[in-house]
Amino acid sequence: MAGDEKLRLFCALRLGGETLDRLVGWQKRELRGGRVVPRANLHATLAFLGSQTAGSVEGIAAALRDAAGGGSEIRFVLRGYRETRSVGMLTFTDDGGRGAELAERLFDGLEALGVYRREARPWLPHVTVLRFRERPGLRPELPELAEVMPSDAAVFMSRLRPGGAQYDVLEAVPLGIA
Repeated sequence: MAGDEKLRLFCALRLGGETLDRLVGWQKRELRGGRVVPRANLHATLAFLGSQTAGSVEGIAAALRDAAGGGSEIRFVLRGYRETRSVGMLTFTDDGGRGAELAERLFDGLEALGVYRREARPWLPHVTVLRFRERPGLRPELPELAEVMPSDAAVFMSRLRPGGAQYDVLEAVPLGIA
């Protein structure tokens, strides 16, 4: 990638294999009326950065490493299912607030780089599970999930394709390591 090439980027928490398996099984049973988000694309977004230069990736990864280091274990508890105008998502409670603390540290680092502007609303831990053109108005039974503990955090590149987005991990970062 050339330093000035534009990439569509975001930072997110990745989910463990057992959580992903449970989510995929639940999606097959409960979700209709849209395009189910594939297993490889299930994550909890920290910050969507949009179009950035390839040369900014290292600084973004460094900000994510700094934010993720030294923190405690992140634990999410399933709250519910919610639909917006174009997506269905599972929302979570951030048990102990450690996910929000990581997000705030990341926002600070990304803002200092000039690649992000913090949203007015507080960060909400969620996983997008369904995309649609018209809201299906689902009221699915919730999946059986124990506490969800992200496996790590990553900088992703998103490529828009006719069949949906393709996400590639540019750098993965362990959580809680200073």
